[in-house]
Amino acid sequence: MIVNKPPGLSTLHDRSDPINLLDMAREYHAEAQVCHRLDKDTSGVLVLARNPEAYRHLALQFQNRTVDKVYQAVCDGLHDFRDTVVDRPLKKSTDGIVRIHRDGQPAQTVFNTIAVYRMHTLISCRPITGRMHQIRVHLASKGAPITGDTTYGGRPFYLSSIKRHFNLGKYENEEPLMKRLALHAFSIRFEDRSNNPVFVEAPLPKDMRALIRQLEANR
Repeated sequence: MIVNKPPGLSTLHDRSDPINLLDMAREYHAEAQVCHRLDKDTSGVLVLARNPEAYRHLALQFQNRTVDKVYQAVCDGLHDFRDTVVDRPLKKSTDGIVRIHRDGQPAQTVFNTIAVYRMHTLISCRPITGRMHQIRVHLASKGAPITGDTTYGGRPFYLSSIKRHFNLGKYENEEPLMKRLALHAFSIRFEDRSNNPVFVEAPLPKDMRALIRQLEANR
């Protein structure tokens, strides 16, 4: 099963939220297993296996790094990435934050700029490994934190920051246009159990489309 996970939905059981994607999938297929994970606030393409054989088949491809995943991220600042490789080990701290650390697990990500706006950049991100928060930390290490990712230095996006003559009502407080980090799992490529190639793209969700429209309109 391949789904386009909405933002705000946990992949697995979360103590703070009893609703999660895996439990929903098991209402259709009792043996369903998640083949990889997305952070709760990350949207996009996610693959689940309907039986143990399918799970093992795809797990082996992840292990051999033959699965090709591409994410799209809106980042703060202007960046010109052209097959830029970040190869820096990552380690999760006791506070749940992932940091670059010489004793961490190997992690590599390839970045390419898609579009440059006035104060932001749309970036294609291809993780070679699959470490927790890998894309977020590697982008931050390049001075390109993901917009809205306050954990790793990103700033919330306010229309007033780019829109001329932006006005609020007297008693209104401006809210961020996106209430999460601007990261989306855009596509995945792997082989099914008959060794046929499978390629799937997940359309951008409404909130990220709205952000990009505003960036394009206010270059």
